[in-house]
Amino acid sequence: MSDLSDDLPALPVTFRPGRTRAVLLTAATALFAAISAVALLLERISPPERLSFIFTGALLAGVPVLLARPKAVADDSGVTVVNIISRRRLAWAEILRVNLRPGDPWVFLDLSDGTSLPVLAIQPGIARQRALTDARTLRALVEARSIPDPERS
Repeated sequence: MSDLSDDLPALPVTFRPGRTRAVLLTAATALFAAISAVALLLERISPPERLSFIFTGALLAGVPVLLARPKAVADDSGVTVVNIISRRRLAWAEILRVNLRPGDPWVFLDLSDGTSLPVLAIQPGIARQRALTDARTLRALVEARSIPDPERS
């Protein structure tokens, strides 16, 4: 067990899709800047119309910002999974297994209540090797921190 725990990262550790996040935040910034520039360059529109352009740009830029939100934070007491519009706190004992099968868009956690929770923070889309490493790390953390089931011993 000490060999396993020696390879584990120091907690807390945050998992995020870094490249995807960078692309989405760059796109959001460019979108907002382009729409704001159009609003400022159009000469025949009134100030309220300019504001409506800028407000619309902010709303449209909010979509990729929301898509860049996913993360998973593992700490001493458990894992917090933040997906696009939801957030869920899990104790280590609630997580039975970490799955990332071929073809899966992201990691899934099998939970003790019989459900499965997607973890959008670990997705093999752009950075497959990073996602595999993160999934293995999270799996090792779950195995090291979960309380063993006395019925299986």
